[in-house]
Order: sequence, then structure tokens, then C-alpha cells
Amino acid sequence: MYVVCVTIRVKDEFVDQFIEASLDNQSNTRKLEAGNVRWDFLQAEDDPTRFFLYEVYRSKDDFPVHREMPHYLRWRERVEAYMAEPRVGLRYHNIAPMDDHWNE
Repeated sequence: MYVVCVTIRVKDEFVDQFIEASLDNQSNTRKLEAGNVRWDFLQAEDDPTRFFLYEVYRSKDDFPVHREMPHYLRWRERVEAYMAEPRVGLRYHNIAPMDDHWNE
């Protein structure tokens, strides 16, 4: 498994629009991308402008496929103006749970 964690901070006035755009990206990723295992979308409890994306792909090769999908490209273009600062993405190789235990 290959994990991508993204921290995002948006401008106050764009929080609702960012959530709407990100929910579209999340739902289409889950529906249309066989290589995606999990896509969590979180909002900070103490700062409603801070978000965290937790994405799990079957392999490292599945992530570049995601970045070429129409829903991702639409999301990236739409949210660019909403960002209060550049988003920060970190990439990880999964150790646990094992590949066949993600739904347990």
C-alpha cells in the first residue's frame, strides 16, 4: 500500500466551497479508481480552515493515475484560489495493517 497525507489550510471565506469541491474529489476517487483503498477527509477541531487528506492506494503507481483523473484536475483547479498557503503532501509506504486487512 502507498499512503499520501496532505495538510491544507484554506482562507476563511472559502471553507464551504473547499469542502464541496473536496467531497466531489473524494467520492469520485472512491467510485472510479480501483487503485484507491481509502480516502479520508478531515477538518481540524480547533481550526475550521485546516484540513487533512489521508489517501491510501494499492501501489505507488496508482497515485499518479489519480492525479490525471478529471475529478482530481477539476478539484486542483477549483481550490487553488481557496488556499491560504501551499498544501503540504507527504508520502508513505504502509507497514500495517497488511494489504488485505484495510476493511477490518
